[in-house]
Amino acid sequence: MQKKNNKISRQTRVRASIKTSLRPRLSVHRSNVHIWAQLIDDQKSVTIVSVNSKNLKFKAGDTKTVKATQVGSEIAKLALEKKITKIVFDRGSYKFHGRVKALAEAARAAGLEF
Repeated sequence: MQKKNNKISRQTRVRASIKTSLRPRLSVHRSNVHIWAQLIDDQKSVTIVSVNSKNLKFKAGDTKTVKATQVGSEIAKLALEKKITKIVFDRGSYKFHGRVKALAEAARAAGLEF
């Protein structure tokens, strides 16, 4: 129960600081195998673009971190095509390390600002 409360508390704290921004939100979800990223416009409540590791092609033996890096660079590429450069990063209830950090750094390297 304590673990679930910590997760909800972390998610509430992260989302509270994001709600004040007018920029699109880059939301991340991860499972044991895959990772998803979507760019959301909270003003209109619509998803602008989304990418997941299920639909991308990977080499055999690629780690989950490598997959997260490719998802981050792909979401940045799609966002730049839509002329979106400044976003807010929503890590949800996940700590900023590992796959979530790899995705964020790849998106920054590909041209997104947050």
